[in-house]
Amino acid sequence: MGASIVPIIVFTVLWGVVGIVCPFFAPKGPNRGIIQVVLMLTAATCWLFWLCAYMAQMNPLVGPRLNNETLIWISYTWVRFCTSKFKITYLI
Repeated sequence: MGASIVPIIVFTVLWGVVGIVCPFFAPKGPNRGIIQVVLMLTAATCWLFWLCAYMAQMNPLVGPRLNNETLIWISYTWVRFCTSKFKITYLI
Protein backbone atom coordinates (compact mmCIF):
# COMPACT_ATOMS: atom_id res chain seq x y z
CA MET A 1 0.00 0.00 0.00
CA GLY A 2 1.73 3.13 -1.21
CA ALA A 3 1.18 6.80 -0.83
CA SER A 4 -0.97 8.80 -3.18
CA ILE A 5 0.72 11.82 -4.70
CA VAL A 6 -2.43 13.97 -4.63
CA PRO A 7 -2.56 14.66 -0.85
CA ILE A 8 1.17 15.34 -0.80
CA ILE A 9 0.84 17.92 -3.57
CA VAL A 10 -2.30 19.50 -2.07
CA PHE A 11 -0.83 19.93 1.40
CA THR A 12 2.54 21.05 0.07
CA VAL A 13 0.81 23.75 -1.98
CA LEU A 14 -1.40 24.73 0.98
CA TRP A 15 1.49 25.15 3.41
CA GLY A 16 3.61 26.66 0.65
CA VAL A 17 1.00 29.39 0.22
CA VAL A 18 0.93 29.99 3.97
CA GLY A 19 4.73 30.10 4.21
CA ILE A 20 5.62 31.89 0.97
CA VAL A 21 2.64 34.01 -0.11
CA CYS A 22 1.08 35.03 3.22
CA PRO A 23 4.21 36.77 4.59
CA PHE A 24 3.90 39.34 1.78
CA PHE A 25 0.51 40.35 3.20
CA ALA A 26 1.80 40.93 6.73
CA PRO A 27 0.77 44.36 8.01
CA LYS A 28 3.39 47.06 7.89
CA GLY A 29 4.77 48.06 11.24
CA PRO A 30 7.62 47.45 13.64
CA ASN A 31 6.78 43.74 14.00
CA ARG A 32 6.37 42.90 10.32
CA GLY A 33 9.56 40.85 10.18
CA ILE A 34 8.53 38.82 13.22
CA ILE A 35 5.09 38.14 11.75
CA GLN A 36 6.67 37.00 8.49
CA VAL A 37 9.06 34.66 10.28
CA VAL A 38 6.23 33.27 12.40
CA LEU A 39 4.16 32.54 9.28
CA MET A 40 7.09 30.82 7.57
CA LEU A 41 8.01 28.74 10.60
CA THR A 42 4.37 27.83 11.21
CA ALA A 43 4.00 26.64 7.64
CA ALA A 44 7.23 24.64 7.74
CA THR A 45 6.53 22.93 11.06
CA CYS A 46 2.87 22.19 10.27
CA TRP A 47 3.83 20.72 6.89
CA LEU A 48 6.57 18.61 8.48
CA PHE A 49 4.21 17.38 11.20
CA TRP A 50 1.56 16.50 8.62
CA LEU A 51 4.13 14.71 6.44
CA CYS A 52 5.39 12.62 9.38
CA ALA A 53 1.83 11.68 10.36
CA TYR A 54 0.96 10.82 6.75
CA MET A 55 4.08 8.70 6.28
CA ALA A 56 3.51 6.89 9.58
CA GLN A 57 0.16 5.67 8.27
CA MET A 58 1.77 4.14 5.18
CA ASN A 59 3.66 1.54 7.20
CA PRO A 60 2.12 1.36 10.68
CA LEU A 61 4.03 -0.23 13.50
CA VAL A 62 2.60 -3.48 14.75
CA GLY A 63 2.98 -4.57 18.34
CA PRO A 64 5.22 -7.46 19.32
CA ARG A 65 4.09 -10.99 18.58
CA LEU A 66 4.16 -12.98 21.78
CA ASN A 67 3.63 -16.66 22.31
CA ASN A 68 0.89 -17.92 24.63
CA GLU A 69 3.18 -18.63 27.58
CA THR A 70 4.45 -15.06 27.60
CA LEU A 71 0.92 -13.66 27.39
CA ILE A 72 -0.21 -15.82 30.31
CA TRP A 73 2.76 -14.67 32.40
CA ILE A 74 2.10 -10.98 31.57
CA SER A 75 -1.59 -11.36 32.41
CA TYR A 76 -0.79 -13.06 35.72
CA THR A 77 1.80 -10.42 36.64
CA TRP A 78 -0.39 -7.45 35.74
CA VAL A 79 -3.43 -8.75 37.58
CA ARG A 80 -1.34 -9.53 40.65
CA PHE A 81 0.31 -6.08 40.53
CA CYS A 82 -2.96 -4.19 40.04
CA THR A 83 -4.83 -6.04 42.77
CA SER A 84 -2.01 -5.60 45.29
CA LYS A 85 -1.32 -1.96 44.46
CA PHE A 86 -4.85 -0.66 44.05
CA LYS A 87 -6.70 -3.08 46.33
CA ILE A 88 -9.08 -4.21 43.61
CA THR A 89 -11.51 -6.90 44.59
CA TYR A 90 -13.37 -9.00 42.09
CA LEU A 91 -17.02 -9.95 42.43
CA ILE A 92 -16.54 -13.15 40.48
